[in-house]
Amino acid sequence: MGLRFTVLASGSTGNATIIQGNDQTIMIDAGLSAKKLDELMKQQGISGHELDALLVTHEHSDHIKGLGAFARKYNLPIYANEPTWDALERHVGTISQDKRMVFQSGEYLSFGTMRVSTFHISHDAAEPVGYTFEQDGRKLGVATDLGYMSEKVKGHIIDCDALILESNHDTEMLRMGHYPWNIKRRILSDIGHLSNVAAGEALIELMTDRTKRVYLAHLSQDHNQMDLAMLTVNSILENNGIFYKREEFPLRPTFADRPTPWDELGRQ
Repeated sequence: MGLRFTVLASGSTGNATIIQGNDQTIMIDAGLSAKKLDELMKQQGISGHELDALLVTHEHSDHIKGLGAFARKYNLPIYANEPTWDALERHVGTISQDKRMVFQSGEYLSFGTMRVSTFHISHDAAEPVGYTFEQDGRKLGVATDLGYMSEKVKGHIIDCDALILESNHDTEMLRMGHYPWNIKRRILSDIGHLSNVAAGEALIELMTDRTKRVYLAHLSQDHNQMDLAMLTVNSILENNGIFYKREEFPLRPTFADRPTPWDELGRQ
């Protein structure tokens, strides 16, 4: 088996992604109930008993809602940096010391033959991170919940075979929406969320000949639509000379209520 993944759910109601390598299986975030995570995993033909570890991006509830219960159910180690542990511990219940794994943001982790890079992102959390996963010359990048795309983040997620990238909101839909202005200002800020336009502009630099698929993730239920996000991002790419035949179209949707199909890196 090569490096493959499925986004179990993505959005403000809950986030979880499974990455499976040659000999290890990892879940990023557990932002739905343990029961719901089990249901979504069953749809993908996988069980929590097959997981080796849980990685956390940050402590917001849509990323850790089921973390404690799920980890205890399957006796899984949880990996997070120290500030994130400090922020999430009171929300996840008792985690035994031997399952509390701490890393320094920016360091590399190893899970069997899979090498995981951790990197800082800009969001209103204690110390949020993104991840890349590399195995057998293949690379998957995961970057959501970031207010802007810094050069350092670009350096980590450029030239991926596949990329899961935030495309949270349409700016005009957000400005005209029902949220209070202080919430809108937070979302639009450098510690908020990436807009469709910002995602498209970032991809101009991030996509290479190696990049076969980009999954647009963490869409707002109130201020975005997947068709709009994909149209906006693709228009920006085309306006910058990046064209694809329809059958090679690299943009892929994620869903708040169901998993994406398994995607194996290296598959056309």
